[in-house]
Amino acid sequence: MKVTTIGTGYVGLVTGACLAEMGNHVVGLDVDPRKIETLNAGGLPIHEPGLLEIVQRNRAAGRLQFTTNVDAAVAHGTLLFIGVGTPPGEDGSADLQYVLAAARSIGERMTDYKVIVDKSTVPVGTADRVRETVAACLRERGVQVPFAVLSNPEFLKEGAAVEDFMRPDRIIVGGEDDQALMLLRALYAPFNRSQERLLVMDTRSAEFTKYAANAMLATRISFMNELAGLAERVGADIEAVRRGIGSDPRIGYQFLYPGVGYGGSCFPKDVKALVRTGREQGVELQLLQAVEAANEKQKRWMVEKLLARFGGALAGRHFALWGLAFKPNTDDMREAPALVVAEELLARGATLCAHDPVAMPEARRLLGERIAYADTPEAALPGADALLIVTEWKAFRSPDFDAIKAQLKRPLVFDGRNLYEPALMRQLGIEHVAVGRPAG
Repeated sequence: MKVTTIGTGYVGLVTGACLAEMGNHVVGLDVDPRKIETLNAGGLPIHEPGLLEIVQRNRAAGRLQFTTNVDAAVAHGTLLFIGVGTPPGEDGSADLQYVLAAARSIGERMTDYKVIVDKSTVPVGTADRVRETVAACLRERGVQVPFAVLSNPEFLKEGAAVEDFMRPDRIIVGGEDDQALMLLRALYAPFNRSQERLLVMDTRSAEFTKYAANAMLATRISFMNELAGLAERVGADIEAVRRGIGSDPRIGYQFLYPGVGYGGSCFPKDVKALVRTGREQGVELQLLQAVEAANEKQKRWMVEKLLARFGGALAGRHFALWGLAFKPNTDDMREAPALVVAEELLARGATLCAHDPVAMPEARRLLGERIAYADTPEAALPGADALLIVTEWKAFRSPDFDAIKAQLKRPLVFDGRNLYEPALMRQLGIEHVAVGRPAG
């Protein structure tokens, strides 16, 4: 099939590359010429494991092209996926200006039947607004061109987006147009060979499903972080509690890991947007408001622990920071807990030397040279008053503890992702502060 993806960020680029991998002819459109130049030069504008190989393979095969030419991109695709950003507005609502701009671009140029697919995370009712926008453009042009609008929200985890797309646990499609639904069924047929994963519903339910899913996962994280705080007070080990409740099949283990809070482009934004939607409808989503408040508090867990350990004064202290991205296997620092930790410590007169396997260029863009950067985890350690672990990269899971002890001023680790066992740390002679676990 001929497919156009509008936007070459996480959603649009992964969608386009993976669809090309299945034999479709895909054009990726972006208004940012730097992204297109990077892609056409054989690079990627984002870090996502496994994506570069798929992009390069399908570009070489002629199935995947990238352009800033809107006319050519709209003309190419029968299926046009809108995968642009929906950043949060000041009031927490999703900003739809890029989605609606994409819809206008389609409506101003389309000359034959198009299926417009909302792939971005959008509020309930966006498909209707996209439909109205395209229809208005056609009226202004004085032409009648058939089209349909479907909702097909993405469920891609950054750092595992290719795997999630190629082996989805579900494919949600919202729409009422039989011809459009038939085309999307055919497009996704290669991903359904072992079992049917495609769930069809109305557009509003599909849009709502995406927000509901992210809100549930965010709730699980904040729930565990709240319990971790209580576990510290009552002398329980939250990791033992996690295993105990996760063994219940009604609960499961996923997204039950306590830490220094969630970040990224999805959970914070989508929880805020759902709360905002509720208010617009006269419904106060009190649980999700608490989830958001708990997460903001949890991002300051490490700073509070440092203040308690160092007598409330951090001026002149120097810390090694491992992890800058909001999660492993990505360079995304949007809403990253590491940003809160860095800004709070800098404001209190501390200095930092940080290492992250892939996110340091992005950190430099956001933090500049206000902190130092190390090429390896070990290079961040010398002279630090403590080691702070904020992101659970695999490279941090089994470090050289003797080197950590030798290079820090004191053997002190603040483990914001519970990577290490307190008993082992005690045996090694390292003071270990973890989330919801007995002090080491």
